[in-house]
Amino acid sequence: MGRAFEYRKATKMKRWGHMAKTFTKIGKQISIAVKAGGPDADNNPALRAIIANARRENMPKENVERAIKNAMGKDQSDYKEVTYEGYGPYGVAVFVDTLTDNTTRTVGDVRSVFNKFSGNLGTTGSLSFLFDHKSVFTFKKKEGIDMDELILDLIDYGVEDEFDEDEEEDSITIYGDPKSFGDIQKHLEENGFEVTGAEFTYIPNDLKEVTPEQRETIDKMVEKLEDFDDVQTVYTNMKPE
Repeated sequence: MGRAFEYRKATKMKRWGHMAKTFTKIGKQISIAVKAGGPDADNNPALRAIIANARRENMPKENVERAIKNAMGKDQSDYKEVTYEGYGPYGVAVFVDTLTDNTTRTVGDVRSVFNKFSGNLGTTGSLSFLFDHKSVFTFKKKEGIDMDELILDLIDYGVEDEFDEDEEEDSITIYGDPKSFGDIQKHLEENGFEVTGAEFTYIPNDLKEVTPEQRETIDKMVEKLEDFDDVQTVYTNMKPE
């Protein structure tokens, strides 16, 4: 399996908080997708992708429908996607993806955690060289699928020739250019693939070794950041256990 898959698998359980918090975060994503492309999932690729992720997280259908309905309300706040980046303790790079309706509040919350753990919040883009930004699609494996042919079809969209297969889930995961998210999703759907997950992610290209004691401190910092409702996902370049 590839570097990206192993990193995502090792860190998956640390990315989200408990179930209720996960549903809250997905609800915010739904709000942005509905406001940008409307409430009809058939005509809104971004919303379809989020609904697929919601199913993977076992979010009840009624919760999804309620989030879509709420997003159509006139009094709903407009959320913005903002990424914060900096160094945590022991020189570990940290990316924090947020959805916020109050950037002043959010940056204050994020900075307070960095300060508490003797970290430094940097400027946007200052650590981009340490991570590869990817669009990630997971779909059910079809009988007789020719992955070489599929990758060849998608290569114009920046899809990598390295893919990962999960035998337990009977699924395949591919990685591509974030700018081609919609085109990749459209191609998969038009060719009859059942997309079970679609997201953006940051994959570290330079993993940092840490001691068990250092890992415990960094994990505490990540947990503190994830406690904030505005925080969607936290990424680090700490080498997984």
